[in-house]
Amino acid sequence: MAVGEREGTDPSTYTSHYSKFERERFPANQAAWVKRAQDVAEILASDAPKRDNENKSPIAEIGLLKASGLLKVMGPKKYGGGGEPWSTGYKVIREVAKGDGSLGMLLGYHLLWSTTANVVGTEEQADSVQQAIIENNWFVGGAVNPRDNDLKITDDGDNIVFNGFKNFNTGGVVSDLTVLEGVFDGTEDHIFTLVKTDQPGIQFQHNWDNVGMRLTESGSVRIENVKAPWSDALGWSTETKRPIPEVLNIPFASMLLPTIQLVFSNFYLGLAQGALLAATKYTKTSTRPWPFGGDNKDTVTEEFYVLERYGQYAAHVEAADALTDRAGLKIDEVYAEADVTLHRKSINAERRGQVAAFVAHAKVVNTDTGLEVTSGIFEMLGSRATSRKHGFDRFWRDIRTHSLHDPVAYKKREVGKWQLLGEIPEPTWYT
Repeated sequence: MAVGEREGTDPSTYTSHYSKFERERFPANQAAWVKRAQDVAEILASDAPKRDNENKSPIAEIGLLKASGLLKVMGPKKYGGGGEPWSTGYKVIREVAKGDGSLGMLLGYHLLWSTTANVVGTEEQADSVQQAIIENNWFVGGAVNPRDNDLKITDDGDNIVFNGFKNFNTGGVVSDLTVLEGVFDGTEDHIFTLVKTDQPGIQFQHNWDNVGMRLTESGSVRIENVKAPWSDALGWSTETKRPIPEVLNIPFASMLLPTIQLVFSNFYLGLAQGALLAATKYTKTSTRPWPFGGDNKDTVTEEFYVLERYGQYAAHVEAADALTDRAGLKIDEVYAEADVTLHRKSINAERRGQVAAFVAHAKVVNTDTGLEVTSGIFEMLGSRATSRKHGFDRFWRDIRTHSLHDPVAYKKREVGKWQLLGEIPEPTWYT
């Protein structure tokens, strides 16, 4: 074990579940994929508080995602994937997050990173990347934190060479492939590529020990002389060693950003839904009515304030669910149109901006609703529910931790400009 490296969870933990998934039919439609995600969430929820407290590297949990097939939900059918659109991917993320926010987050990032070449690569690159990921059932992490200095990329002839440091990466320690992104030396041009994670030049610092999302291995990483062939530089020409304009110099090339922002919204929503479900079960089985209010009830489910609060939270969560689904369908429309046009030129700045605005609506509502629900459930549970063995706090800690990724205030400003001025959100690393 490397210095500072955490002990991993035991891969044999879920052996019986691996066998069960192997016996079951591969999901064939959205409903079946959602059901598979619900099964995985139920498994993860059964010991989530314990695993959260132990804070081990999620080796077994990633194995469970692999065995369930969820990593392949959006992969091409011709290579053994589910062939589902983003709207299904989002629902699957949401379901897994109900059981374990860390694994919902890891699945979401994997689905984004595994489809990177679909957005910024050539058709040939997208096809070869998808084939490799789906046929090998690889899990993809990423070291792409825009708040840090860019990785420096140099040319050594046949290869591009990455060097630098990132304060955050996602799931890298337990990944098979890592997405790297940096700036080509002497230019302002960015390059994305995917490399094998298990190599000496990718040096994880094993320093992720945060309040929430504790099983995401999101610590820092040093990149030293990591090479990739020029042919793996997504959207770049191997002959000119320059970006290919019809691939990268169009609004569609920035679709990764609203796509991942909606990933965030979906696991925030899943956390809120998971918290509400767990709280409901506990209230009905363990919470006692308050005997000193002057309007005493025989059971807690007759308490007016308990019913009122559950009603409020359930209504807000259901509204968030509908809004998030609508945003997911908007994402689907853009990707479907880009597939039809092949060169993606029909996706202009206005179209891209409208989708980003829909995503911003969902981000605002899910952040605010998620924080309110995950912190407020304790008022309906009682003091005994604060025991660490129950782990009710993990829902709030998870959403509180990740919602600091980028300030939701800026999403509210985007929505305000769209509403008041008709201005579409400007493409940035966070929009």
